Amino acid sequence: MYDVIVIGAGHAGIEAAMAASRMQKQTALLTLSLDMAGSMPCNPSVGGPAKGIVVREIDALGGLMPIAADRTALQFKMLNTTKGPGVWSLRVQSDKVAYKKFMKKTLSNTPNLTVVEKMAHSLMIKNHRIEGVRCTDGTELLGKTVVLTTGTYMSSSVLRGHTATESGPEEQPTIQSLSESLRQAGIRTFRLKTGTPPRVLTRTIDFSKTSVQPGTNAFLRFSETTQPEDVLPFDQQEVCHLIYTTPKTHEIIRSHLHDSAMYSGLVKGVGPRYCPSIEDKLVRFADKPRHQLFLEPESLSMDTTYVQGFSTSMPIDVQEEMVHSLPGLEHCTIKKYAYAIEYDAIDPLQMKPNMENKIVENLFTAGQVNGTSGYEEAAGQGLMAGINAALKVDGKPPFVLRRDQAYIGVMIDDLCTKGTKEPYRLLTSRAEYRLLLRHDNAEERLLEMGYQIGCVSKDRYDQYCQKRQAIEQAKDVLSQTHVKADPALNAYLTSLGFTPTDRGMKEIDLLKRPKVTIDGLSSITGVNFGHFINQHIEIDVKYKGYIEKAKRDARHLQEMESVALPDDLDYAHMENISLEARQKLDAVRPQTLGQASRISGINPSDIAVLAMKVR
Repeated sequence: MYDVIVIGAGHAGIEAAMAASRMQKQTALLTLSLDMAGSMPCNPSVGGPAKGIVVREIDALGGLMPIAADRTALQFKMLNTTKGPGVWSLRVQSDKVAYKKFMKKTLSNTPNLTVVEKMAHSLMIKNHRIEGVRCTDGTELLGKTVVLTTGTYMSSSVLRGHTATESGPEEQPTIQSLSESLRQAGIRTFRLKTGTPPRVLTRTIDFSKTSVQPGTNAFLRFSETTQPEDVLPFDQQEVCHLIYTTPKTHEIIRSHLHDSAMYSGLVKGVGPRYCPSIEDKLVRFADKPRHQLFLEPESLSMDTTYVQGFSTSMPIDVQEEMVHSLPGLEHCTIKKYAYAIEYDAIDPLQMKPNMENKIVENLFTAGQVNGTSGYEEAAGQGLMAGINAALKVDGKPPFVLRRDQAYIGVMIDDLCTKGTKEPYRLLTSRAEYRLLLRHDNAEERLLEMGYQIGCVSKDRYDQYCQKRQAIEQAKDVLSQTHVKADPALNAYLTSLGFTPTDRGMKEIDLLKRPKVTIDGLSSITGVNFGHFINQHIEIDVKYKGYIEKAKRDARHLQEMESVALPDDLDYAHMENISLEARQKLDAVRPQTLGQASRISGINPSDIAVLAMKVR
C-alpha cells in the first residue's frame, strides 16, 4: 500500500512524486519508461513570460524543474528587461536530452520513491473513493491517494493531413482505457488539440540568412541553489536565430488549407489560442505580411533545430514545400515532421482548489490532463497536487495558494473557478497583482511555506534567513548613508538626465529616482552589496507606493477568501440571486466567497446577497 501513486512521469508527474517523497510519503511513480521522464515533446525550453516566474515559485517550494533547467540550459535570457519588474521573466533554451537524463538519475536515487515501469489501464474506484491503479498487465497498485498526470497521452491521436494515427507524443503508446474509467466514475472529459513544429538537421541550415539571437550576458538562474559553476559560461552558450515567413510560404499554406487536419474536419478538439498552428495564424491574422519564427537548438548531442512558431498539421509533402520556402532553410533536411495531437482532458471545474477531484475522493489531477498547456504550468500543478496528496494522507488542511501569493495560485484558481474550453496558458495579464508576483521575490513569498510543509530543507531555509537578514542590514546601511551634494554626485545625476542638486540626502532617498542604482552610486558612497541584493532593494524602494497599494487590494481579497461557503448550499433555490448566478454557483460549487466572486457572470449584487445569506 502506497501513500501516493503518481501516474505519468512528465513535468507534472515528476514534481508530484518528488514533493510527496520529500514529505516522507511512500510514493510510486507509474510510467511506461523512465527514460522518457521529463520529456520535451514540443519546445526545448523552460520559462518565458509568466512561466519563468512559475519556475521560480516551484524553486521556492522545493521543486526539481528549476534545478534541472539551470544545469541543462544551453542559453539563458531575461525577457522584458525594458519594462517594469512585474513582467521580468527568465527563459532558458534547454538541452532536451540532458534534461531527461538529469530527471532519470534524480528519480532513481530519491528516498521514499519507487518507480514502476508499467502502463496504467484504469483507476480502482469504490464508492466514489480511489483505492489504487490497475495496470495493463493485471498488476494492481494500492494507494491511499492517486495523482493523475497523463498529459496528452489519454486516448490521443496524431494528426497529419487527412490521416489520424492512435499514438501519444514522440511515437509513444497512448492510453485508451483510462478515459473510460474516469467517465464511468462520473468525471467529465473533453477533447483538446495541440501541435508541434518540424525539426530540421542543423548542418543543412544556411544561418547567413538569419538574425542571431544571443542570450543575456549575466549570471542568471531559476534556482537559488544554483551556483555560477553549475551553468554554462556565457561564451559557451548556444545562440538562437530569427527568420520570417515569406510570401511564398503563405501562398503554399493557403493553397493547401483543405489538406490541413485543422481545416479538413479531422480535428474535433479545440486548439491553443496563444500557440496556434501556422495555418491558423494565416487565417486569423490575414493582414500580416509575415510571421516570425525562431530556430532553436534541441541538444548538444543532436544535430536538430526546432522551428519555433511553425506548428502545422499539413501532410508531409506540403510540409516539405513550406519549410523549403523559409530563409536559410531552402535546402535543409527535415528530420522530424510536424503534427497535431488530439487527446482527452478532464473538466477542471470538477477540481477543488487543492487539486482533488470533487467526484472521486483522494484522486488528484495535474498538468495538461487538466486542460493546460506548457511544461511550466504542468510542473506547478504537479507540485501542488503532490503536496496536497501527502497532506490528505496525514489528515492535514490543504495547501492552497492565493492569487496574490503566486502565479501558481492564479492558474489553479482560474482552472477550478472558470474552467477552460481550450488549452490554458498562463499569461502575466491573468494576474491582478503582477507587482507582488515578481521574478525576484519568489523566495520571499513562498519559501517559508515550503519549509513548513516539508518540501524545503532546513539548510535551504537557513540560507534564506541569512539572505533576508543581509537585505535588512543593507537597507539600514542605505538609510544611514548620507550622500553629499558634491561634484561627483551631480555629475552622476546629470548623466542620468537629472538637474544638479545643492543639498545632500540619504542614499535610500536617492534610490527613489528612476535609473539611480546602488552600483551607480558605489563610486561615491563606497557602498555595494552585490547584484541580487542591490536589485531587490532597488525594486522595493522605487515601487514602494505601488507595492503597498497592491498589498491593500490583496487584503480585501483575503477577507473574501476567509468566508467559507458550506458544501451543501442550495444555490438552485436561493432567492434574490439572478438565475445565471444560481446556475453557475451550482455548477462550480465555490469553496469561498472570494472564489464565488471570480466566477464569470456573477455580479457584485449576487455576491452581496450570498454574503448575507452565509453570515
